[in-house]
Amino acid sequence: MNPDALATLHTHLLTALATAPAETRRLFHGRGRCWPGLEQLTVDWLQGVVLVSLFKEPEPQQLEDLKQLLMKITESAEWQQSRAHTLLLQHRYLLQSTTEWLLGDALEEMTITEGGLKYRVDLGRKQNAGLFLDMRYGRDWVRANAEGKRVLNLFAYTCGFSVTAIAGGADHVVNLDMSSSALSRGRDNHRLNGHDVSKVTFLGHDLFKSWGKVIGKGPYDLVIIDPPSFQKGSFLLTKDYQRVLRRLPELLTERGTVLACMNDPALGSDFLIEGVTREAPSLRFVERLENPPEFPDADVECGLKALVFRQGD
Repeated sequence: MNPDALATLHTHLLTALATAPAETRRLFHGRGRCWPGLEQLTVDWLQGVVLVSLFKEPEPQQLEDLKQLLMKITESAEWQQSRAHTLLLQHRYLLQSTTEWLLGDALEEMTITEGGLKYRVDLGRKQNAGLFLDMRYGRDWVRANAEGKRVLNLFAYTCGFSVTAIAGGADHVVNLDMSSSALSRGRDNHRLNGHDVSKVTFLGHDLFKSWGKVIGKGPYDLVIIDPPSFQKGSFLLTKDYQRVLRRLPELLTERGTVLACMNDPALGSDFLIEGVTREAPSLRFVERLENPPEFPDADVECGLKALVFRQGD
């Protein structure tokens, strides 16, 4: 983060705040490697809360310069116009992802909106707030394609896909995740939106030890797969994704659809296309969803991959 890079960040954030979004959005995506010197920095707009995340430890002077720049922005007309009230700096490179409150009162959680739907997120306590903003178009796609369908949401986390599926008219959604606390937050997210929770099932299980339960609740018209790249002791993307793909024919209806997602910059979309061709040859590739424009990437294959496959066509 040299002076030129910080000047770029300053200009970008003032421009973004001048037309602050009504809903939650990313304001600056340095991780896409489009701005030299800022590759390890992102800035998110949480409707009045500005969350700056650092993914690599900077030199002490660079960190001090960044903080001074951010505080200068809070004194600008653009900051006032945006009605921002809180500024956080999260050190993602630290084990606990320590968060500094540079401005505003400390909040443990808050409700944000995306696409008119509400989600409860954590602030300052966990590495991830609870909603991955780059998956916005994926959630939109699920909402547009869920009507009348039975949906399986694997690696559900806080059930963002489930919320949009029910909002889109899904008959039922089965959410599976190892984290009971994440699923509990998912249940809260459904209630925030006034959904009938009897249409939603929450399974707090290890997928690879629970195939019988998952298959028994099927078959499914739509299966969503959005795993972590790595989860110690439970999931390694390069090895375990194939184990999920080969079970798809057992999970799907005759003309079922799959949304398979991956966010490992080291692996391109061919990893999924070739994996489905090999492990579930009855499915064919339909399309790759675009990523939101606020997530530019110097190489699209390094960003989020969200691919649609369909059986029986």
